Amino acid sequence: MRITSELICQAADQLKGFVGLNRKTGQYIVRFSEDSFGMDVADDGIIPTSEFVWTSGSGQAMTLKRELIQLLLDQNIDDRINITEPLRVYMNRREVPEISAVRSLVQS
Repeated sequence: MRITSELICQAADQLKGFVGLNRKTGQYIVRFSEDSFGMDVADDGIIPTSEFVWTSGSGQAMTLKRELIQLLLDQNIDDRINITEPLRVYMNRREVPEISAVRSLVQS
């Protein structure tokens, strides 16, 4: 199977869970319910994992950041987060620039 930028972006959008910055340790942690973070993560700092890996770029484009995907990989819960082969290929292809894309909500 040929891995395209479109497949990589789709894989990023299918990530599961939530990410929050632990104020005590200064580390990002992943949980599977917004309610399970406790007092160490501010409510307004909890974001879906699928949004966590994207950062604002130039104009309306967003960039799929390898360093943020790596933070998820470091948690060693790949299957639960739903890290799939397209994201693994993206992480291994460092010679290819990070993906920038204009993202929009698709109505089904």
